[in-house]
Amino acid sequence: MRRRDFLIGLAAIGLAGCVPAAAQPPFEPTRFSVEVRGSGPDVILIPGLTAGPNVWASTVAAVPGYRYHLVHVAGMADAPARANASGPIVAPLAEEIARYIEARRLRRPSIVGHSMGGTLAMMVAARRPELVGRIMVVDMYPQPSGLLGGSPGRMRGLADNLRDLASTPGGRRLFQSLIGSFATDRRSDPDVVGRAMHELSALDLSGDLPAIRAPMTVVYAARDERSRARTDQAFASAYAAARGARFVAIPNSGHMIMFDQPARLHEAVREFLERGDQ
Repeated sequence: MRRRDFLIGLAAIGLAGCVPAAAQPPFEPTRFSVEVRGSGPDVILIPGLTAGPNVWASTVAAVPGYRYHLVHVAGMADAPARANASGPIVAPLAEEIARYIEARRLRRPSIVGHSMGGTLAMMVAARRPELVGRIMVVDMYPQPSGLLGGSPGRMRGLADNLRDLASTPGGRRLFQSLIGSFATDRRSDPDVVGRAMHELSALDLSGDLPAIRAPMTVVYAARDERSRARTDQAFASAYAAARGARFVAIPNSGHMIMFDQPARLHEAVREFLERGDQ
């Protein structure tokens, strides 16, 4: 090969390497949508089963100075089911939240999750610890069935019945009425709710707790002083395997702490986030 042809060939290879690859579309989650509010350090807020991002409205207003990413799970609170319309829900949701953090290049955000949202926060922190700065779990056990005083085996039967109930037209109407008693302002897809409940009933993240490197705060409802000691012990025992979990009890509250004791929850969230800034 003549020297001139050789140089032309090298130039052609070099130019080919400079041609940009086809642009990849930005990642858009299929199992949830996100509304971003405010500016500052990133905080992801995840609601519980049947709830929408509106449950965090007063928290966002009361604790400014952060960029909040409000998650709206597909199939919950008026949102179309989208990718949650069939198949597993909970684990794929956690995977997509982790991918959202990566795709948006969030720098170790804090994650606050209520109920099922707390389960998702723990799953992301345990399975992708490098992505998470700190987590707050609001009124949820590592074993979700424990919230209702049961075990995975006992709660699975109830979840089976609810899932099957939601699969028939008459059952859907009945189940939709049941869901409405928890979230009267918005409607959730009974199929999505039933399958998510079924998955949560069998889930136990106790073995995942040691993998969580992010500082963890567990906020929980203490209904009355008579049961306070028992509630404290139950949460301490459930999270015994966690690395230095910090516990915050909210007295005189039911499961929906953000509605029963909003000021106390705001204080807990503010302290939690300020610890992250230190």
